[in-house]
Amino acid sequence: MVITGYGLIAPGIRNKQQYKRALERGLCAQEVMPGMGPNGIDIICGRIHDEPISDRRYRHYPRVAHLAIAASEEAAQMAGIHGADKFQTTVIMGTSVGGLIEMEAYAHLTASKQYRRFPIAMAGSGNPHSLSVAVAQHMGLKGQAFTLSTGCTAGVDAMLMAKMMLESGQADICVAGGSDAPITLGSIYSFMRLGAMSRSSQVERAGMPFSSESDGFVMSEASGIVVMELESHALRRGAAIYGILAGIHSNNDGLSIFESDATGRNMTEAMQRAVGSVSPTYVNSQALGMKINDRVEAITHRHLFGSSIPITSIKGNIGHSFASIGNLQVISSLLSMEYSFIPATIKTDAKGFDDLPIVMKTRYEAVEHVAVSTHGYGGNNTCLLLSKYREAG
Repeated sequence: MVITGYGLIAPGIRNKQQYKRALERGLCAQEVMPGMGPNGIDIICGRIHDEPISDRRYRHYPRVAHLAIAASEEAAQMAGIHGADKFQTTVIMGTSVGGLIEMEAYAHLTASKQYRRFPIAMAGSGNPHSLSVAVAQHMGLKGQAFTLSTGCTAGVDAMLMAKMMLESGQADICVAGGSDAPITLGSIYSFMRLGAMSRSSQVERAGMPFSSESDGFVMSEASGIVVMELESHALRRGAAIYGILAGIHSNNDGLSIFESDATGRNMTEAMQRAVGSVSPTYVNSQALGMKINDRVEAITHRHLFGSSIPITSIKGNIGHSFASIGNLQVISSLLSMEYSFIPATIKTDAKGFDDLPIVMKTRYEAVEHVAVSTHGYGGNNTCLLLSKYREAG
């Protein structure tokens, strides 16, 4: 199961090369959002300022679809699938909050029953499936289209579903990924009430991975998409191969929608079943500055890898972009294997995690395998193993 292309858009990042630069240099694109927090306090978020696309055909599409369309363009170009069989190419996208921005923006019209002022765009914004349909339309694909909404694991869950579709012969190529644009007052207020989102107004103090001093994550918007196919199909069409999806496994904590399994047993099982007997070069962790999540990451790492395998998190660079963050971790891992470096965990002091082999400065070395962990709202754990591709002979 190979990856033949990918594309992304994230705060301060529009393409592969910009992402590589941000990861290698430890750049942070998060910023102060004046007055967006409770009682008008300033908070830190990761925003995309430029319009993702300018095509007027999509002016009534939700922002989450705009982000995905922008990412899909780079992925399709890299994979060379513009001429692929449009009926045998499947789109599977994940999202956590979908078109929440638009729904929240027009809520007052609903409350006041202003029917004639209500925009037709809401019919698309209120339907999460607009995301996959928009990507399929933009790429000219007529095959199956699916939208998953499994919280913050949705983007990598899309990759799990793509793997099953390809292995069962229901598709030749799958375009899989995630997209979210969660920065709204409703999202900010609710996650702050849960104690999950950082209240800090200092970029360097908000969303600190692997730190007991962190008070929560930094909310971000982004989209990340990969193109997947069987190796045999990729070789027949002469595609470049950027990595192998060597293993992937998902489970659920089975607790309240507001809880996670603090013992780490379920995350550990998901990671163990994803990596099997392989020792990864490093772990690309979902650690995002939430105390319980980061503790679970530490438990999993101590149990499976100990002090011999490095661990890092890219959340200090781009924040937490909900359903797309796992795909951004995957893409960062593919870049890591291609260019032989392990990105540093920025914005951390490692307090409370001193025993973990956290990568504090960019390390240049050969990268053969990367384990990726993600955890989502409602207790989903999805972990995967990426391996460097080497041609036979």
